[in-house]
Amino acid sequence: MPKIKTHSGSKKRFKISKSGKIIRGHANKSHILSKKSTKRKRTLRQTTTADKTNVAQIKRLIPYK
Repeated sequence: MPKIKTHSGSKKRFKISKSGKIIRGHANKSHILSKKSTKRKRTLRQTTTADKTNVAQIKRLIPYK
């Protein structure tokens, strides 16, 4: 059976934690930052876990990670 190709965009965006959860970054942090509060921008810096509805699809995109 041939190897499965890893999705290049997904391997840069997602990591898998030791417990198997998908770790992702927040959106809305790249531009138009002047109207966003400091508290909001500080919160967007942190990572979070992906929603359970998307986990199966993301794991298919990064099979060897």
